Amino acid sequence: MLKKKLILTFALVLTFPVVVVFAQQASAQAKESRWEGRIIRSNKDGSSLTVRKVGSSTLERTVVYDSSTKWVSQYHADKNVNIIDAGEVKDGDYVICNGTWDHGKLHATLVSKRLSHPN
Repeated sequence: MLKKKLILTFALVLTFPVVVVFAQQASAQAKESRWEGRIIRSNKDGSSLTVRKVGSSTLERTVVYDSSTKWVSQYHADKNVNIIDAGEVKDGDYVICNGTWDHGKLHATLVSKRLSHPN
């Protein structure tokens, strides 16, 4: 009986660090992330945007959205935030997208269209 308890205790000591590592990875994946850049392709049917990081000619990520995604627009350094419709975001617009990463795609909870001040 004592041998069984010792083996069980040893097994628990070995598996506990593995469980902690997996829990930390799951927690890290669920963290809110951010991706910003210019929209180079939008797919309304697929509910996705391809966003290229500013300053890069190749670094692109797919941002997917759904009915729960919040859409806003804002001028740089302005406190006034405008609620907009997804249809107001076009190719070439600069956006900041917040959400969570899943299989290399950002599932957006917020898409913020950045506006330029008129000259």
